[in-house]
Amino acid sequence: MRLAPLGPGPHPYWDTMSTPPAFSGYVQVRGAREHNLKDLSLRVPRDALVVFTGVSGSGKSSLAFGTLYAEAQRRYLESVSPYARRLFHQVGAPDVDAIEGLPPAVALQQQRGAPTARSSVGSVTTLSNLVRMLYSRAGVYPPGQDIIYAEGFSPNTPEGACPSCHGLGRVYEVTEASMVPDPSLTIRERAVAAWPQAWGGQNQRDILVSLGINVDVPWHTLPQDTRDWILFSDEQPVVPVYPGLTPDETRRAVNRGAEPGYMGTFSSARRHILHTFASTESASMKRRVQGYMVSAACPVCRGKRLRPDALAVTFAGYDIADFSRLPLKQVAALLRPYASGHEDGHAGLLEQRPEQALARQRVTADLVARLDVLLNLGLGYLQLERSTPTLSPGELQRLRLATQLYSNLFGVVYVLDEPSAGLHPADTEALLAALAGLKAAGNSLFVVEHDLDVVRRADWIVDVGPGAGEHGGEILYSGPPEGLRRVDGSRTAEYLFRTAPQPARHPRIPAGWLELHGVTRHNLQDLSARFPLGALTCVTGVSGSGKSSLVSLALAETLAAHFGQENTGQDRAPGAEEELGETPVAPSAARLGGDVAALTRLVQVNQKPIGRTPRSNMATYTGLFDHVRKLFAATPLARVRGYGAGRFSFNVKGGRCEHCQGEGWVMVELLFLPSVYAPCPVCHGARYNAATLEVQLRGRNVAEVLGMTVDAAWTFFKDDPAVFRSLDTLREVGLGYLRLGQPATELSGGEAQRIKLATELQRAGRGHTLYLLDEPTTGLHPADVERLARQLDRLVEAGHTVIAVEHDMQLVVGSDWVIDVGPGAGDEGGQLVAQGAPAQVAQARGSRTAPYLARALDPSERGIDTR
Repeated sequence: MRLAPLGPGPHPYWDTMSTPPAFSGYVQVRGAREHNLKDLSLRVPRDALVVFTGVSGSGKSSLAFGTLYAEAQRRYLESVSPYARRLFHQVGAPDVDAIEGLPPAVALQQQRGAPTARSSVGSVTTLSNLVRMLYSRAGVYPPGQDIIYAEGFSPNTPEGACPSCHGLGRVYEVTEASMVPDPSLTIRERAVAAWPQAWGGQNQRDILVSLGINVDVPWHTLPQDTRDWILFSDEQPVVPVYPGLTPDETRRAVNRGAEPGYMGTFSSARRHILHTFASTESASMKRRVQGYMVSAACPVCRGKRLRPDALAVTFAGYDIADFSRLPLKQVAALLRPYASGHEDGHAGLLEQRPEQALARQRVTADLVARLDVLLNLGLGYLQLERSTPTLSPGELQRLRLATQLYSNLFGVVYVLDEPSAGLHPADTEALLAALAGLKAAGNSLFVVEHDLDVVRRADWIVDVGPGAGEHGGEILYSGPPEGLRRVDGSRTAEYLFRTAPQPARHPRIPAGWLELHGVTRHNLQDLSARFPLGALTCVTGVSGSGKSSLVSLALAETLAAHFGQENTGQDRAPGAEEELGETPVAPSAARLGGDVAALTRLVQVNQKPIGRTPRSNMATYTGLFDHVRKLFAATPLARVRGYGAGRFSFNVKGGRCEHCQGEGWVMVELLFLPSVYAPCPVCHGARYNAATLEVQLRGRNVAEVLGMTVDAAWTFFKDDPAVFRSLDTLREVGLGYLRLGQPATELSGGEAQRIKLATELQRAGRGHTLYLLDEPTTGLHPADVERLARQLDRLVEAGHTVIAVEHDMQLVVGSDWVIDVGPGAGDEGGQLVAQGAPAQVAQARGSRTAPYLARALDPSERGIDTR
């Protein structure tokens, strides 16, 4: 059905304005019902910066991405061949009546770097392709060496990869010292620590007894050839094993050929490590065996990952590996003379080898043009070889945005997911300039955003709410920014037009100081820092200044080693540094000092998602579903039937619906069209079989409990302390609207972050815990930031310490202590610029954070119209 377009007269969302602004056209939406959207209709202008705002979970992403972008992609894919359509990741048709006036769309969503460290800044931006072409066509070759084609300069191809390390730059080996850390122990006392810890290790020790090796003398007293065989042999003898017998009894049993308990196969410690590392799918197992491996720079390529003949080719005095390790701003400066044809020797080369001179000038000019876009986005501190797992989501999104800026597309809708996430306010200015360039080129920008500086620059605001989840999904306002001022019930308006100075806060007096000395990591060189205990500290600085290296890497690793914990906060691929050719820095590289003895535990809350499949949800992640299943198993009917807690899990056989295997949905293949998901025809989306659903807890079956919101469950389980405690914590961090069984794939970044925080908060007990948070306000509306700040204050009041890497000035203003790292990014950063109470740092000279912190303290100094 074709809908009549809205006329030019007054629009219900234009408030009291007599005439709407002039735009080239509008996108009109009718009857949007995706996720929590309540059959809404609206229209937004084209060729404009349209910002979608609202509290976390209000439905703004469902509108911008789930509806507008999904429909634009569907229409585009209908224009390509069915064969080509299969190559796209199709998001499916949105639940909407009609959308008119919608141009083709490009989505730039928040995402972590690729899990492989072979993906780099150069590969994401395609700059590496140009650099390889430059070295191939315009590089300086040794006399007599044949030309190397571009793929021969890539460590990710057979033609270019070093044959010794296969393009990794590092080689891994095991040594006696790495596998036997304490040679004074006996084999029975697990001297060979690299063997499995459970039955597998005991099996190897029993096999050695059958082989006649003494397992009860200190390791270092065994003959060297015996030790070498145990650790390094490739032999795998199969011998009889007699569990439970003493060595003497085993020896007699072997001699008389007694029937063994079983036949065991020996595997040396090295063989076990290498086989496990290569074949296991368990990340924890891989990390365990990796701890017994010693890595070193490849002796053939010296860590540069390429074949020697490729490394022999130079440009401007650099081989391609060294060139790729230069900061992008230095690369641009080096290439500019070549791009303009003004470098020394250009005239001579043009005369002798005109084709090489022309190739050099054209490729370098293209490189400089692309690099300038990256420099304008504040990414000049990155290197081409920097691996994407080490990038923040904000950095990765700006890299992808730079590619679009250079593409010069016209008439496209760019749908961006919080492009300011992970950005310092100073970097947001560069982002806004880039967005303005896209708009000036004739494109439309639909931006989901919380940052008020971005919202203020919008041509049009769509405010979704009023609340989150079931309490959201409505359009509160759609129109020019100024009209939002007079909309009652808008949480965005409360903060957007706030002019009153923040009430003066008296910082807490520290209960002590935690000191970190000798930090050498990335751009930090022998840095020392002090963190107040019993306080909320925010570590600030522009993107790439070194704040995450200081807190999320150095401090986290050093404290984890101190407490004997696994470092769970490092959000990067294992071996990322090694694959970059960097020398890994051990946790002991930094030293703790001060009142570290006052701390009892370390908790890290980072930005990793809580799950990527619908089987992961809030109830399973927080652990409250374990208690719920036990309550169901304790009901009279469950006892009579012999149902245990496992019966009420939708992830295992027994209680789940086997038709959909506990998914609740079945996928319907539509050949060349996007697959459609429909409720399971057997369980109708309940995920459990009929017998399991007959068991009820106070009138509700397990599927109905999973369908409850946190708020509803909070009342239902008020008499069950274990469940109630988890639900109460989830409500305190503002997640009362979420359903217990809501799949992790439907959660926003802000929701996932707060679920992780709530999971840790519910465990908070006695002692002095140090909480390390990595930009906890990511994905949060200012109203949610305020709520989070209150929760962090409660933690500190309970005697704990909170240290947060943060860009949001709203949270920084409310902290007790600020440590500003910088002043710039990359090699221009890595220093402590200022530290003290927020009001003190706001006055610090040379700090990029200071002016924004001052404006946050007094919004009337913002320099914009705040009437």
